[in-house]
Amino acid sequence: MSITLQPATPASLDEVAEAVATWQQDGGPVQLHPGDLGWNWSLGTERLAEAIRVWRQNGQIRAVGLVEDAGLIRMAIAPSVDRDDAFASRLLADLSAGAPGVLPADKAVVEARAGTAFRELLAGSGWLADEPWTPLCRDLTDEVEDCGIRVEVVDAHNVRERVAVQRASFPNSTFTPERWRTMAAASPYRRARCLVGYDRHGEAIATVTVWSAGQGRPGLLEPLGVHRDHRGHGYGTATSLAAAAALQEMGSSSATVCTPSSNAGAVATYTSAGFQRLPDVTDFRRPS
Repeated sequence: MSITLQPATPASLDEVAEAVATWQQDGGPVQLHPGDLGWNWSLGTERLAEAIRVWRQNGQIRAVGLVEDAGLIRMAIAPSVDRDDAFASRLLADLSAGAPGVLPADKAVVEARAGTAFRELLAGSGWLADEPWTPLCRDLTDEVEDCGIRVEVVDAHNVRERVAVQRASFPNSTFTPERWRTMAAASPYRRARCLVGYDRHGEAIATVTVWSAGQGRPGLLEPLGVHRDHRGHGYGTATSLAAAAALQEMGSSSATVCTPSSNAGAVATYTSAGFQRLPDVTDFRRPS
């Protein structure tokens, strides 16, 4: 069995995103999704490729890691290696040793929600529980109720409204129309939509991007935000419903999202929109 660790390249990003899409399963963990890659694609192909690590087994992609700031790597693991002890051992060796270009030697946090053998090996090797996260899921078998606000799909005519709401929803956001256009031109966005919600005065008050992983697979909300000047009016719930309806229209089997468990407001918003709260999960922090 040959297992190799490689950085991604701009030319390999489409292959990586499609592999991650095929691993999304109902009833499985809410793990790294092609929508997460699509959102980060807004920073450009070179930068995204530099942040992605790919593990192949006999030439086939079996795990993908997205390296984010502060020594965090977010993992997606193929169901075919869920209980593969040898593969899990290779992942652990690369992450524990601070393999070049994977994680810094002094600090490392692994988001590993899938991969039974890998999670068991991390816990058994002294990796510590880190920040808890709450996954939520809404089944899309039945019709989604009306959201109660006007919602438009984002394109060239309203992209600036979408960007303005994003920046007013997240204080540190650096999103721009140019980044939206870069994201919208990438392969994951062929199965995605940005939505903007408007109040009764016609003012843009909320936004969300929804990502399908393909027909019959779980879709993702990433990100969802309500303008800071328009909170407390139920717009988060309304936008969550609009997002679920859009994913249903695109053929997704369910709508998923994951938020820090400490963000009680976000958890309450999603549950009020019919999302089921699943058991909390924690990241793993490498011991000092």
